[in-house]
Parts: sequence; structure tokens; C-alpha cells
Amino acid sequence: MNESRSITGNRGLMWLARRETLRVSKLWTQTILASIMSSSLFIVVFGFSLSGRIRHVEGFPYREFIVPGLLTMAMVQAAYSNNSASVFQARSDRYINDVLSAPMRPWQMNLGYNVGGVVRALAIGAGLAAIAIPVTGVPVREPFVLAAAVALGLVLFGALGTIVGIFAHTFDHHTFVNNLVILPLVFVGGVFYSVSRLPSPWHELSHFNPIFYLVSAVRYGFLGRADVGIGLALGVTAGLAIPAYLWSQWLFTSGRKLKA
Repeated sequence: MNESRSITGNRGLMWLARRETLRVSKLWTQTILASIMSSSLFIVVFGFSLSGRIRHVEGFPYREFIVPGLLTMAMVQAAYSNNSASVFQARSDRYINDVLSAPMRPWQMNLGYNVGGVVRALAIGAGLAAIAIPVTGVPVREPFVLAAAVALGLVLFGALGTIVGIFAHTFDHHTFVNNLVILPLVFVGGVFYSVSRLPSPWHELSHFNPIFYLVSAVRYGFLGRADVGIGLALGVTAGLAIPAYLWSQWLFTSGRKLKA
């Protein structure tokens, strides 16, 4: 009996993951291409236009320095936006009831909804890297650190998107968190500059920005150097990602805001 339920649950997980992936791939010009193009324009406008005045930052050409931050910005926004919009739409249209009534365990539901955001973010990251690496010449010196940083970042913002999608009452709540919380924190998280150059108290305040640590970890993966130690950067990111994912898991387990 348990084996049959496990097989059925795995099939349900595959169905839900496939649905969320198709949701991304069928609208790829909006979900993937648009983000790649906008981030590429950032590289061209900031990286090449300002490189005549800002030649080097922390010993690296400016056009190389900004690539990790821009890639981080594009990926975390995609993971958050995809999951929050998907879960909110499922609640709004009531078809999340079909998922909740399916013979699936709560962890399978949570994982299935998170797959779409991860796939979308990775597609954007891969596309942007394919453009940025040959154009700017940015190296990838610590690929394993880069993989760990990206994985933790996607878990964090994918789970955050799921949580917001569950609690949101209107679509404005989903966009509010993205536009007025995530995006400002990304911009002041060291994407376009080194935090070490900031005067007091802005230098100290930057260390209270959680996205600063994610950007630092991704930058270390590319350049082998960052504003803080890689252990601290990954530790802080993991310290936020794990509780966020557990929270989203608890919401599916308890049915809070889903079965109301």
C-alpha cells in the first residue's frame, strides 16, 4: 500500500513539475528571453560605457566586476516572480485544490511548485553567462562555489516566492515585494560597486543586507574574490535559505492559507 502511494505521489510530483516547467517554456520570450536581454543591456550600458571612467574595481576590469551581480539579480528575480505568480494564480483560479486533493505528500507539492522557478532562473543564468563570458572575458575561477551559491540563492528566493504567493491577497502584493523589497536590496547589495569603498555608516549598513552575501558568494565563484569571506557569504545565504524553504514546506503541510 505504501509502495503504491509512493509511486502515485512520484507521478504526481512529475506531473506538477512538468506543468510548472511548461508554464515557463511556452512563454519563453517573456519568461526567459526578456530577462536575458535586459541584463545584457545592463552589461553594455554600465560595463562598457562606464569602463572608460571606472577602469578597475578591486583589481578587476569593471565590465567583469559587474557580471556576477547582474547574473544574481536576474536569477533571483526570476525564481521569486515565477513561484509567487504561479502559486497566487493557482489559488486565485482555485485549481490548487486539484493539487491538494491529489495523492501527493506535502513535500512533493512544495518541490513541484519550486521546480518552475529553478528552471526559469537557470535558463536565464545560462543564457546570460553564454553572452557575458565571451563578451566581457569574466573568468569562472571557483565553479563549485558558484554552483553552491546559485543553488542556495534559488532555494531562498524560490521559497520566498512560494510563501508570498500563498499569503498574497492580490497580484499587487506579489509585485510589491519584488519591486519595493527585492530589487532595491539587490541594487544596494554591491552589484555595481564594491562595498569596501563605501564610507561609514553605509559600509556597516551594507552588511545587514542579506542579498549582499549572495552577491559576494556568486562574485567569489566568478572572480575568486569578494567583499567578505566565502564561508560567511555561503553561511548567511544558507542560514536564510533553509528556514525559508522549511516555512514554505510547513505551509503545504499545514494547509494554511491554501485550504481556506
